[in-house]
Amino acid sequence: MDLDRFAADTPPDDAPGDARVCVVATQPDTFERCRRGFYPAPQSYDRTRTSFEYMAFYRTAPVSSLTHYARVVARTEQRRGDPGPMDESDWQALIDPFSDERVVVVFEFEALVPLDDPVENDANGVRGAWYCSVADLRAAPTVSALSERART
Repeated sequence: MDLDRFAADTPPDDAPGDARVCVVATQPDTFERCRRGFYPAPQSYDRTRTSFEYMAFYRTAPVSSLTHYARVVARTEQRRGDPGPMDESDWQALIDPFSDERVVVVFEFEALVPLDDPVENDANGVRGAWYCSVADLRAAPTVSALSERART
């Protein structure tokens, strides 16, 4: 279980309900970078060109739930080897296992906001990017319920 939502210093869950969200799956290495304020996506992924204000994170392990979201404050294009939000160890952990692309868009965001009620996995988790509203995140008890509200 993730205990962030019980911490006294977490940001409030006060995003507008109609704000657009991109929901993505994160493995443990990726989620740790999200805690540091960034999430990279190869430039060829549709999510790098799609408009949204927030990102939400489905954690594949250890909880298999959608647990947090954050407001996107910047989208930075970074070429491998150039200075930017990611260093070489980030490329090796986050990009190399999935893609051979040399250009990514790094979504930078504010502190992660834990959902009061995580969206539990009851089926196959999240694959690709899903788009929904903040209100959808708050209302969906399960990934299946969220998939009925989301667009992929």
